[in-house]
Amino acid sequence: MISPASPPLALIFGPFDPTGADGLPADAVTFASLGCHGLAALTALTVQDTAGLEEVHPVSPELLDDQARCLLEDMPVQAIKVGGLYSAETASVAAQIAADYSQVPLVLHLGLRGLTSDDVSEQDDADDLLAATLELLLPQAQLVVVEHMRLVQWQADGSIDIGDSPSPAHALLAGGAQWALVLGAPVRPGHLENLLLGPEGQTQAWPWQAPPERNNDTGGVVAAAATALLARGLDMPRVAELALQHAAQAIAAAFLPGMGKRIPNRVGARG
Repeated sequence: MISPASPPLALIFGPFDPTGADGLPADAVTFASLGCHGLAALTALTVQDTAGLEEVHPVSPELLDDQARCLLEDMPVQAIKVGGLYSAETASVAAQIAADYSQVPLVLHLGLRGLTSDDVSEQDDADDLLAATLELLLPQAQLVVVEHMRLVQWQADGSIDIGDSPSPAHALLAGGAQWALVLGAPVRPGHLENLLLGPEGQTQAWPWQAPPERNNDTGGVVAAAATALLARGLDMPRVAELALQHAAQAIAAAFLPGMGKRIPNRVGARG
C-alpha cells in the first residue's frame, strides 16, 4: 500500500479558546480547510464563553519551549503562526524558537487576547509583553497582521514609536517585518481598506467590509489563513489576497450559537 502524501504542516502558538471562536482549535479548522495539518504549542488555557473572557491561565515559558521544540524536532513544519502570548518571557521563548528555525516563515498576529485591567502592575506586564513582541518577534516575521485601530491606540499611548516612518503601519516594516497587513485602514472619511505593505515600497489594498454585529476579532482568521497559505508555498501578495478572501467568507457566514459574539464559520470557507 502506498502511503498518502503528507499535507503541509503549520504550527500554532496560541491559547485554547473553548468556544472555538479563535486560537485553538479554531486555527486548526482554518488550516484543515486550506489543506494543511495543524500542530500546536499551547500558550494558555482560558475560561470563557461567547460573551467574554473570564480567566486566563498561561503556561510557563519552559513548558511552551518544550512543546514547540518537541514538535519541530520531529516534523518538518512549513510555517508558524504566533498569537496570544501572555508574558514577555513567553515572547522571548517564541522568538528564540523562530530564530532557531529561521527558514520557516513566521506570521505574527498582533491582537488583543488578555483580560483588561486597571491594576498598574498588570498593565505594566502587558506593556512589557508588547515591547518584547515588537523587539524580539517582529524582526523575524515574514508577515505581521494587525488591525489599524490597534496601531492607532499603541501610537497614542506611546507603545509604538513610529520615528521617521510615515505611519504606524510603516513603522512595523522599519521594525523588521518583511510584510505588514493592516486591517481597516482609513482611505478617506467613511471608507476603509485592508492594506498590505512590503519591501521596496510595495503596496496593495483591498476593500474592507464591515463584519456582522457582535463579531469576534477578525485578524486571527486572516493570520491563520495566511499561515496555511505560506505553508503551501504561495508568495506574497497572493497569500494576503487569498487569506482576506477566506476570512471574508468565514465572517460573512458567522453564526450566533450563544448569548455573546458571533463565531466565524471556518468550516465552510475556502481559499
